[in-house]
Amino acid sequence: MGNTPNIRFKGFTDDWEQRKLSEFGEATGGTSIESEFSADGIYKVISIGSYSEDNIYRDQGIRAVRSDKTINRILNKGDITMILNDKTASGNIIGRVLLIEESGVYVYNQRTERIEVGCENYNSQFIYTMLNAPEIRDKIIKQSQGNTQIYVNWTTVSQTDYLVPQIEEQIKIGEYFKSIDNLITLHQRKCDEMKKMKKFMLQKMFPKNGQKNPEIRFDGFTDDWEQRKFSDVVEIGSGMDYKHLGEGDIPVYGTGGYMLSVDSALSEEKDAIGIGRKGTIDKPYILRAPFWTVDTLFYCIPKENHDLDFINCLFQTVDWKKKDESTGVPSLSKVIINNVEAVVPSFDEQKKIGEYFNNLDHLITLHQRKVENLKNLKKYMLQNMFV
Repeated sequence: MGNTPNIRFKGFTDDWEQRKLSEFGEATGGTSIESEFSADGIYKVISIGSYSEDNIYRDQGIRAVRSDKTINRILNKGDITMILNDKTASGNIIGRVLLIEESGVYVYNQRTERIEVGCENYNSQFIYTMLNAPEIRDKIIKQSQGNTQIYVNWTTVSQTDYLVPQIEEQIKIGEYFKSIDNLITLHQRKCDEMKKMKKFMLQKMFPKNGQKNPEIRFDGFTDDWEQRKFSDVVEIGSGMDYKHLGEGDIPVYGTGGYMLSVDSALSEEKDAIGIGRKGTIDKPYILRAPFWTVDTLFYCIPKENHDLDFINCLFQTVDWKKKDESTGVPSLSKVIINNVEAVVPSFDEQKKIGEYFNNLDHLITLHQRKVENLKNLKKYMLQNMFV
């Protein structure tokens, strides 16, 4: 490995220089401040539970009061905190760092090290991004000790060597990754908002138990919804083993989604709703023909004058876990599904409702895909913009 990364911004050609972690700024170890915890506290507490695999502060709802114990543990904007132990042997959290975005908001507890980054030579955003990069964080993990709960000593890890560029290049790299993080946050927030909207509208656009009309309807629809059993609206098919089939372009689905592709189909032309027979029984989803399903996934084909997207929503309004009659692995049967009672509107109203929720699902998928693509881009750039 050389002294420069694979990918750099234009205008930067100097070799990166070796520096020890201790050189990035003044470090201070945390001490126990649990005696200062209070529901009336004004400071958010950073402790082991505050760290996450996405390197974003996780608010546990723990607050601390201002006191002699906490006054020297108040963090400032640009500070970095590093967690020195992990409650698991897997090491998913140890060595991760948080970047403090606001002064006077957080205090840090024991087993967390505070680094007051020296801003003349080092950029906090760059240091935060670099230390959380998987291959870079491995340097910390390799120094861990313990079995069921692993830990590292700051005295030891502070001597870890890193390659860093000049401050100008640090700033460019830090800004770049911050922009990616902001986009990930934006699309994740929009995705979460769409999911909340969908949940709310499912409650409002489908009648409550014992009622024949929903609270919210499209203009022009006034007729009562009619009582039905699921056996009236879908035909249930059973999945089968696929191992005897050859390779092809027909997707095979299980309770967790797409698995592989084969050369034969259980349903050649008719779309359906997939729902788990065993295992995950509460995650129905649409299956587009042609398809094959494994023996743990039922496929439910809407009967004539029943809209697929509406029926998909209808399946999502049912608390399927309450229908589980097994004593072990959650299970459903055709009898249980067929006997579920519901009220349904006219076919025209079904199509309007189905179209509405299909559009919502499309937006959710769009933002999910954006988040996934951005995370993949970030992963790739972390591997190629650091050494």
